[in-house]
Amino acid sequence: MLQQLANGVFAGSIYALFAIGFTLVFGILRQLNLAHPAIFTGGAFVGIELATRLGLPLWALVPAVAAVGALAGVLLERVAFRPLAGRDDEHFAGLISSVAFGGILIAALQARYGTEPRSFPSGYFPNRLFEFGGISVTLMQLVTLGLALVLMLGLAWLVSSTPMGRAMRAVAENPRAAKVLGVNAGLVTSGTYALSSALGTVAGALLALNLGQADRDLGASIELIGFAVIIVGGLGSLWGAMAAGLILGIAEAMTVSYFDSTWKGLVPFALLFVILVLRPRGLFGAVKVREV
Repeated sequence: MLQQLANGVFAGSIYALFAIGFTLVFGILRQLNLAHPAIFTGGAFVGIELATRLGLPLWALVPAVAAVGALAGVLLERVAFRPLAGRDDEHFAGLISSVAFGGILIAALQARYGTEPRSFPSGYFPNRLFEFGGISVTLMQLVTLGLALVLMLGLAWLVSSTPMGRAMRAVAENPRAAKVLGVNAGLVTSGTYALSSALGTVAGALLALNLGQADRDLGASIELIGFAVIIVGGLGSLWGAMAAGLILGIAEAMTVSYFDSTWKGLVPFALLFVILVLRPRGLFGAVKVREV
């Protein structure tokens, strides 16, 4: 049981890191970015490419992948969302546009890497195993958990305690008033997408490191779990996404421990159903209707 609990925490950290990219954009801009799973997949392939061709160690690989993700996020905002600003159907059109952007990105990855899974170089990261009170964990799992926590807490600090974070919160509360007060809404929007995509690409690279390989369906395999996480945690709540990611990861692991792995996929959506019935706003949700 303790082993499964530990496995759930490690899986949940990936879920949470993936989901806060979703919830960051929705919480601040009220836009649902359906290209996020494709960017997550792209992060895995970029990580493998940088490790294979340039031999970057993990401490350099993570910021490099994040930088590529940030550039992809800015491109996504400029191409898929900004041209639609001001339309009556802006949010719906943006959702469809993000789907198209994600499809183009997956097609580009397939053209570049083919349809077969790609792997990190053999021996890229030490395959060390640790024992703690009967729990076996790998060095990669510990690094993944540590990086995920640092990135999530760093994002929470940025949003709550920096000028950029205050500008983000102002735009989230009332975009019109924020512009009147001198907030550069365009910069905030681009910055939000850059942060979201940077976190998504790092999450993809970390998952690929733990799995040992990546394929073009990597993002699709976690997409619905990501939706479940942000709804269970509360739409727009960073802390909720973090907590819900860990809760879902642990719930999946406990299901495997007590029942059967075939029931694993049921857990996120059963929990989602329960939360929607008992607390429609999610565990930490406090969504308000804002002026636009």
